Amino acid sequence: MSHFGSQLRLSSPILKRCLKKRAAVTTGLIHPRSFTSTEGSRPSIVHKRSIDILHDPWFNKGTAFSMTERDRLDLRGLLPPNVMSPQQQIDRFMADLKRLEVQARDGPADPYALAKWRILNRLHDRNETMYYKVLIDNIEEYAPIVYTPTVGLVCQNYSGLFRRPRGMYFSAEDRGEMMSMVYNWSAEQVDMIVVTDGSRILGLGDLGVQGIGIAIGKLDLYVAAAGMNPQRVLPVMIDVGTNNEKLLKDPLYLGLQQHRLEGEEYLSVIDEFMEAVFTRWPHVIVQFEDFQSKWAFKLLQRYRNTYRMFNDDVQGTAGVAIAGLLGAVRAQGKPMIDFPKQKIVVAGAGSAGIGVVNAATKTMKRMLGNNDSAFESARSQFWVVDANGLITENRSNIDRMCFHLLERRKKLVTKD
Repeated sequence: MSHFGSQLRLSSPILKRCLKKRAAVTTGLIHPRSFTSTEGSRPSIVHKRSIDILHDPWFNKGTAFSMTERDRLDLRGLLPPNVMSPQQQIDRFMADLKRLEVQARDGPADPYALAKWRILNRLHDRNETMYYKVLIDNIEEYAPIVYTPTVGLVCQNYSGLFRRPRGMYFSAEDRGEMMSMVYNWSAEQVDMIVVTDGSRILGLGDLGVQGIGIAIGKLDLYVAAAGMNPQRVLPVMIDVGTNNEKLLKDPLYLGLQQHRLEGEEYLSVIDEFMEAVFTRWPHVIVQFEDFQSKWAFKLLQRYRNTYRMFNDDVQGTAGVAIAGLLGAVRAQGKPMIDFPKQKIVVAGAGSAGIGVVNAATKTMKRMLGNNDSAFESARSQFWVVDANGLITENRSNIDRMCFHLLERRKKLVTKD
């Protein structure tokens, strides 16, 4: 403390704390009513006290606040008197989770996995640190709950499950306002944004604004499995409407009840969003997630040379698939140069499936000499099958941008 403080023998702990705080304020070390917490390995200033801290999942520790912290943050009397360790809290939560998995079901038709998601989501709402600790320690069990396959159920029912906002929502009605909207998010630094327009969520189709669940789940995994700072990630939904007639007629649907924007109107919304987030956070990475194929490829080409962005379905899935394909060649005891000889059938003709075809074709092309004849030879090794069978030139309603690899196919007869 200061020389003044060291000369006094103070009997009151409260007076000691007040003098320490006053000395720090007068010397410019902290601002009044600001407290330091941990953000990754660096301190952050918390401009909250009392009940506001308990209502903030980023900083709330519940019964794990020590008595010193309770006094310093004006929490004494707002929590039960017994101070619990973080591990005791987790043990109590896990015991409740096992007991409540059945009771939390919303009727017999509600899957157990969705019941688990409800319980975990409530923990996420009140104590984010504990939520991620539980997820990290039990990642094998709970990764399928916070992400696929359970997140599909979550997205389908998100309007009914919504309790507390998480992430940001930009809509077609916000055109002209996005540059100011990004400053409504409190974090001064954001490292990663996962954004979706909800147009093709997993294999479930157009889920509109309810697709925000996929962005939230993906970032939960990035925090738990990749160690990203949860205070510096941002899930985003861009709501340009929905073509899902069921949602358009649902009075409880939380999104815009209008048909999707198309063409230049759609692009103008995405353009404005990208400009806004990179103006606020110039070093952020934006991951596009679950956009329908016709936009996934077009937006990737539109922004990849201007912004730090990627499309997870087109590029991320393809990278993992290429590693698996090359591993399969090695597992057969064959040299890598034999990869271009493999016949590959791709199940699914969405942005992920076509992304795999594109990436694998380029890999084969490089192995074969990286010329036009190598490209022709490489793409002849792929066959794409969707719900209607083998895709050929006879198929109607094919996005030619996505299926340029199929142009050389002969007109085969398929049962469409």
